[in-house]
Amino acid sequence: MINNTELLEIISRYKDEIISTRTYLHQRPELSSREYQTSKYLKKRCEDLGLLVESIEGSTGFTALLDTGKPGKTLGIRADIDALAIKENAENLKGKKASISQNEGVSHACGHDSHMTIALTAAKILSKLKSEISGKIYFIFEEAEETGAGIGKMIDHLRDKGLDLVYGNHQTPDISCGKFYIPRGASHAGCGGIEIEVIGQGGHGSRPDKLRNPLIAASHIVTSLNSAWNNQLDIEKPITLSIGAIQGGDAPNVIPDRAVIRGTIRFFDTDEASKALDLIKKIASLTAKAHGCEVEFSDYNRLVARPVINDKKAADFARDSLEDIFPGSLVERDPIFISESFYGYGDLCPTVYTQFGIRDEAKGFGADLHTDKFDLDYEGISYGLGLCTKFALDFLNEANI
Repeated sequence: MINNTELLEIISRYKDEIISTRTYLHQRPELSSREYQTSKYLKKRCEDLGLLVESIEGSTGFTALLDTGKPGKTLGIRADIDALAIKENAENLKGKKASISQNEGVSHACGHDSHMTIALTAAKILSKLKSEISGKIYFIFEEAEETGAGIGKMIDHLRDKGLDLVYGNHQTPDISCGKFYIPRGASHAGCGGIEIEVIGQGGHGSRPDKLRNPLIAASHIVTSLNSAWNNQLDIEKPITLSIGAIQGGDAPNVIPDRAVIRGTIRFFDTDEASKALDLIKKIASLTAKAHGCEVEFSDYNRLVARPVINDKKAADFARDSLEDIFPGSLVERDPIFISESFYGYGDLCPTVYTQFGIRDEAKGFGADLHTDKFDLDYEGISYGLGLCTKFALDFLNEANI
């Protein structure tokens, strides 16, 4: 079997291809469920490698199969393909970026271009090393991770593929380039939605006493929710509450009929999250009533995404692979309160979700995800690729998970 020195030498030969692939994708970002050209490009690259591409009806997502022709385990390697509605800044934290989006108002501000680059390059390397491995690899290109619109269709597509494990990775500016985070257990938080319509009676602002102002009721609902979070939920099962929007009214002298409150909760304990959503409904209803208003709840008031939970055996195996190829590069940190559609693959088989660092302050890489100055270090992609290919080789040849 290929050794680490040989694998790292192979990866080093792909430096220019990593840059060109990521640059191409970075300059051509597409929004969730509109990744038409991205999907076309990815499929062509996979077909050129001789992989079996399987499209998904009604989705831009697809899979590409590398079949060694030899019996063994079946591994999934997942990449997300969508971008965000964020206008990119031409500069990072230190100076000019190497490349920027050519699609005005859309950018890969979450680094999904780096995940696609890793998957494509790993597919090429592992195809060339086909004689070294047994079993199958499904390269999973998931539509619309940012909105969660693609995960259900992808899970349905993969349900009969006999997957033994799905591996995923995500870059992060929270840790330095060359470092990795692979938790045993909880990795990313689940998400619950909040969308409350407060219904009152609007009219001329000169006589608020004759009206039922939904903006006042909405304001009290928000402050009441913040108070309840301190004394009605289990402090040992943390849940964050974020109100992102209060909308209602257009003029200073007109009281509207309706106002809308939107936000999210993030959690690691699903039962406590369900309790929190019930509490939100109770507080909103009672507070609105106290101000002469009513409330209605949209379908978004639900558990939108479950937490991402790493299988402990798979996480330990990934940690061992990491220590073997990049000794001393593992860091420990608290679970992340960002949510991720990767949780869905846990319905099929064990999963492991890794994070590779792309932070390098001297080069200006360190802006947070979903910001216009976000940028990443190409060296970080090479490290992520190194663990991805190493893990695949080890898992298909050795793992007893």
